[in-house]
Amino acid sequence: MNNLFQNAQFFTTVNHLKDLPDTPAEIAFVGRSNAGKSSAINTLCSHVRLAYVSKTPGRTQHINFFELANGNFMVDLPGYGYAQVPEAVRAHWVKLLGDYLQTRKQLIGLVLIMDVRHPMKPLDIQMLDFFALTGRPVHILLSKADKLSKNEQIKALAAVKKALKPFAERQAVSVQLFSSLKKQGVEEVNEVVAGWFDHFQAANQGADDGINDGADETTV
Repeated sequence: MNNLFQNAQFFTTVNHLKDLPDTPAEIAFVGRSNAGKSSAINTLCSHVRLAYVSKTPGRTQHINFFELANGNFMVDLPGYGYAQVPEAVRAHWVKLLGDYLQTRKQLIGLVLIMDVRHPMKPLDIQMLDFFALTGRPVHILLSKADKLSKNEQIKALAAVKKALKPFAERQAVSVQLFSSLKKQGVEEVNEVVAGWFDHFQAANQGADDGINDGADETTV
């Protein structure tokens, strides 16, 4: 399978919903401010600084759009949780993030980054609950897997799968191990996201065919 993220190109950055671009479809990356989201995006795209990696958590203050090879888009969302910013700025982030996740029609799936050593924190669970209302799929990357031994990785993955069972009753939720340093799990992410885009395209094609069929019946 071709790497869907290869050659991704920065498209635009947005600080207000009214400025969101018109895209065919998009998947979004989100996570706690220190979970390794930017590193994961850079690794998936084979680009050292596509998403800026900062030693200060919370640097991503806007919604950043990147165009993928298939003409669809990847979106880097502001990190949630710890961030040394004024309260007014934090409040704006929260509203921007929440409104985007709940109202963006082009958003077909969410990639949620969690540090494998500290998964399923209260804010992560809130994010899962919040996004479940959309009915769209979530794929979780347990990042920084290289920090654990193989045996510890297996245990951590099993524990998160168990914790996700209540969420799986409401929406499609999947989880995997991931390491930016070791490039572990890149192919798996690519396969999951490609499946989302394929499903979206097939559903849209079916809807278009239905419209066309209806038009044909009307004219006969």
